[in-house]
Amino acid sequence: MIELEGVPELIDPVMVAAFEGWNDAGDAASTAVAHLDREWKGEVFAALDAEDYYDFQVNRPTVWMDGGVRKITWPTTRLSVVRVGGEKPRDLVLVRGIEPSMRWRSFCNELLGFAHELGVEMVVILGALLGDTPHTRPVPVSGVTSDPDLARTMDLEETRYEGPTGIVGILQEACTHAGVPAVSLWAAVPHYVSQPPNPKATLALLNRLEDLIGLRIPLGELPEDARAWQLGVDQLASEDSEVAEYVQTLEEARDTAELPEASGEAIAREFERYLRRREPGQGPGVATEGGDASYLRDPGSERTRPPKPQQPGPEAVPGTEQPESGAESEAGPGAESETGPTAESDAGPAADTAAGTEAEGSEGSERSDGGDGKGSED
Repeated sequence: MIELEGVPELIDPVMVAAFEGWNDAGDAASTAVAHLDREWKGEVFAALDAEDYYDFQVNRPTVWMDGGVRKITWPTTRLSVVRVGGEKPRDLVLVRGIEPSMRWRSFCNELLGFAHELGVEMVVILGALLGDTPHTRPVPVSGVTSDPDLARTMDLEETRYEGPTGIVGILQEACTHAGVPAVSLWAAVPHYVSQPPNPKATLALLNRLEDLIGLRIPLGELPEDARAWQLGVDQLASEDSEVAEYVQTLEEARDTAELPEASGEAIAREFERYLRRREPGQGPGVATEGGDASYLRDPGSERTRPPKPQQPGPEAVPGTEQPESGAESEAGPGAESETGPTAESDAGPAADTAAGTEAEGSEGSERSDGGDGKGSED
């Protein structure tokens, strides 16, 4: 039974979730939720029982010293709440953890139990995939939903994917069956530079989330980190003529595909984001950096962040359009492709298109957190 005695009634709460592992190329999604938790000083109010969902031989606990006392941090999923200030305050419920090793349906039902008790109005799940996208261009971020009405009102893609999936796809479908509006946002990470961190992809996810929920998110040092990351990759690419030529090919393909996207609607979105950042103290739903977390009870000082998985996530792949992948892909604009060459996607267009792709791996991909085969459970 879920008990939330220490959490007050929330204001228009939205649940934002991300999971390390197969759904988190470059650690972009989990880092985005960690950024929100850090910037708005979230307070943990619940943690799922690690014994129920994790194989400790896959995700091992860590031992650390606290003033000479040995303590153990168990891999799990934790929930925290942040209050976003401004003329129209709003609460975010942040879910951050590792893709579970087992009992995915129970895992999702427990998260939905918290969402119900807290009165969550919408669930946004963040993910990142590997795809054929050049690091020199804006990171493609696509949004998909299983709710036709939500797709229409929020300008999202309606998912039609069939195939293997990860915890992001399972949680989204669980929300749909429970009648909770749910959206998945996926950032495409260049497969030739897949190692974490990827601050550029994290920044792109936060910008898309900001547009979706209408809040100004403090970015801190992320823009500068993203610029430094791109300069570093530029330098590495310039040292290898074959890599430089390959990047140029990706750029040409991306620029050709994006010509129709240079629309008035796209320009308007950028302008609205600019205005939000230029006038942080005006307008509804404007966040105050730091927020006010004092309304929560102290969840205990011994809670620490879960350890990162040993595996980096899905293995690097050359793209989603190659015929040898053997995976069925609905990669055109307006379609979702969850099975790139070896990447699984819940996110719509293929990663080499302007819209990006949600990919969570294919049957031939490595599963990093023991979720292999469990994503297809009903």
